[in-house]
Amino acid sequence: MTEPTPPPPPPTPPSDSAPPPPPGGGSTPPPPTSGGGGAVSDNRTLMIVLSYLGPLCLIPLLAEKEDQEVQWHAKHGLVLLGVGIAIGVLYTFLSIISGGILGCVLAIVVVPIGLALFVIHIVCIFKGINGERFKLPVISDLPDQFSI
Repeated sequence: MTEPTPPPPPPTPPSDSAPPPPPGGGSTPPPPTSGGGGAVSDNRTLMIVLSYLGPLCLIPLLAEKEDQEVQWHAKHGLVLLGVGIAIGVLYTFLSIISGGILGCVLAIVVVPIGLALFVIHIVCIFKGINGERFKLPVISDLPDQFSI
């Protein structure tokens, strides 16, 4: 005679608790969402930071063609760079043609504008990292008008 086989163990109910945290004790941040469509870059945070660091905005502009959010920030950083260069060229030109006198007077205006542009870059970086966009009245509309 053969012995009867024991019944299989009952299935374990699914657990309602979250999986254990990864080694190292930190929690994993949620994956970034793509606000503008397209593929999400693995190094989106780095590319958004580079977008607002002067000429380095060309790196994300040329390297991350699929990520529309990174593209927008890179174009926005390029426009802000152009605004800063235009202000510097205008200031230099006015200073030269006036023999330096007008340059001293304009420095009172140009230095706060330069500081404001620096603060705008910092705000854009933090907003971009958090998945938002910092829009300036006329300047922020320019990135949407050209494509690379």
